[in-house]
Amino acid sequence: MAENQVMENSAVDFIREIVKTDLAAGKNDGKIVTRFPPEPNGYIHIGHSKAICLDFGIAKEFGGKCNLRFDDTNPTKEDTEYVESIIGDVKWLGWEPANIFYASDYFEKMYECAVELIRRGLAYVCELSPEEWDESYRGNLVTPGKESPYRNRSVEENLDLFERMKNGEFSDGAKVLRAKIDMASTNINMRDPVIYRIRRVSHFRHGDKWCIYPMYDFAHPLEDAFEGVTHSLCTLEFEIHRPLYDWVLDSLGYPVDHRPRQIEFSRLNLTYTVMSKRKLLQLVKEHYVSGWDDPRMPTVCGMRRRGVPASALRKLNQLVGITKFDGLTDVALLEHCIREELNATAPRFMAVLDPLEVEIINYPAGGIEDLEALNNPENPADGGRKLKFGKKLFIERSDFMLEPPKGYYRLSVGKEVRLRYGYFLKCENAVLDADGNVVKLECTIDLASRGGNSPDGRKVKGTIHWVNAETAVPAEIRLYDRLFTVEQPGADGVDFLTQLNPDSFRTTTGYLEPALAQIPAGTSVQFERTGYFSADRDGSPEKPVFNRTVSLKDSWSKQQKK
Repeated sequence: MAENQVMENSAVDFIREIVKTDLAAGKNDGKIVTRFPPEPNGYIHIGHSKAICLDFGIAKEFGGKCNLRFDDTNPTKEDTEYVESIIGDVKWLGWEPANIFYASDYFEKMYECAVELIRRGLAYVCELSPEEWDESYRGNLVTPGKESPYRNRSVEENLDLFERMKNGEFSDGAKVLRAKIDMASTNINMRDPVIYRIRRVSHFRHGDKWCIYPMYDFAHPLEDAFEGVTHSLCTLEFEIHRPLYDWVLDSLGYPVDHRPRQIEFSRLNLTYTVMSKRKLLQLVKEHYVSGWDDPRMPTVCGMRRRGVPASALRKLNQLVGITKFDGLTDVALLEHCIREELNATAPRFMAVLDPLEVEIINYPAGGIEDLEALNNPENPADGGRKLKFGKKLFIERSDFMLEPPKGYYRLSVGKEVRLRYGYFLKCENAVLDADGNVVKLECTIDLASRGGNSPDGRKVKGTIHWVNAETAVPAEIRLYDRLFTVEQPGADGVDFLTQLNPDSFRTTTGYLEPALAQIPAGTSVQFERTGYFSADRDGSPEKPVFNRTVSLKDSWSKQQKK
């Protein structure tokens, strides 16, 4: 899957127009460099896929490059496990980073930049506790802040204290380094924000080398500048942080025409989904799901395990587009994209998930024959396969009714249907148990209708799928559905855990064509008339396991036709 397939077609949006204008003006010497900068403190989710497609897509479309950079400035929650998963997910989505960088590799340079701000009288060491700062100095949206009593220390004293902070002479929280900006600013982020704090936590890449760590708002513009990033694309919540981003670069002398430009865009939010890392972590830690890659999770690894093709996520992001307005995307649009992609690529097989036995009373005992089937009617070039047909079959229990309503075209006593790729089948008798439940059907076939062809021109409206009971392979079928019962879980202060869907996961034993037992984990297929499924890694040829990716019903497509 080539990286230039992102967004599938060239897109037009305000960010691309900005890039075109900057190129025409000769900014950054005509170079385009973007970056995707995840924090390695969790698994990335479908919301991140929008940023990935945009960052890498912009670079590809304008002949530039996109780096993958891990913002590992907070060692308390970061881990190599997350780094490896993010690299794998980015590549699975169809992208190859130009470089893989780590913010922590710039710690020495960032420290030097902080020292330079102190020398310029633009940073100072403060000893107020977070509580004291918030209660008495920070102010609020209507009240200006108040200057710290340590704000006017001399440059020499600040340099000495900051070096001693680095050398580990002070306890955690005893001192911080603040930028000296404007305590009366209407933007609270500009009221002398903390840019370094003491934190004695071992870093997953650098061990105990550092005991002070830069804050994200200080580190981010510097990382972008060090790497020559031209367009730093962020989601809308960072818009209020942009003045600080620019202040850092201005204060350190980066010229406007040769430095990063931060541009914000709206996030991808889906109905029936939560995107908060905190909430996703809670789902995992409290065992509401089986892990980060649970197929109900909106994580990229979860969607991958569920069988969602990467091309469907790219298509979704193309359709959603890039705007400045936060919105809520109907999850039905994602499901529509999945169906469209799998309809063109997934081979068809027959599987029965709720089996009802059928005995063909006019077929010879022990008899068996091969029938021809297409692997994908949407693409005849995919070829065909052989289906084993015999005296005993399984059909879906829902394809038979003892007392059918008017307009019912499936099987009932005395009625006839077409078996997919097989024969015309007529039910002669339904065998009931002592409780009146149907346990078996006794049927006949029209031997002249092999391949589903009418021998005498008669019309048969219903076609049902089946498997040969003698050769079918039993399998665990995992039926996944939406994780939540409401469109916006947790809205209006409601505990999102109370809105979990109790039917989001159930299992059943189905019977499959034998060929399905041999396909590799991760392979997506269509179970005819049922939905799209993916072979799970938990399965084996002896006991396959399949996850339902999505049903065949497309509510989004129907909405668009209204």
